[in-house]
Amino acid sequence: MALNKNHLFNDLDGVKCSIVEQKVSQARMQFLKELLTFNGYKVVVLVVPAPKPKPAPDQPEGTEPPPPSPDTYTLGVTDLTFNPTNAVFGRQLRRPGGQVVTPAFWEQVDDDSNKEAPYYERQR
Repeated sequence: MALNKNHLFNDLDGVKCSIVEQKVSQARMQFLKELLTFNGYKVVVLVVPAPKPKPAPDQPEGTEPPPPSPDTYTLGVTDLTFNPTNAVFGRQLRRPGGQVVTPAFWEQVDDDSNKEAPYYERQR
């Protein structure tokens, strides 16, 4: 999910939560859950079951239907003031090593652990 969403709220398992991300894979959910728990947030995860596949109308009788898609997850924190955009760009989150969580690290695009220096001071 992009870091430009509005601040969303929802009830997850009967608990009012600030939504961090919706429709994420299990690996992404695990990454965010560990990161947010390390930063002191109580994380609530809701499993969104995959829809049952419907057979195509022109599918022959003896063939198998397509395999079901995997379950997705909705992730929220109980701190209603938490906003993922503000937390990442405001440099409020830390990794277990003590480095600041950057947008690239949040999106799991790049492990930029050595990029703490400003761009104009980095060695290329």
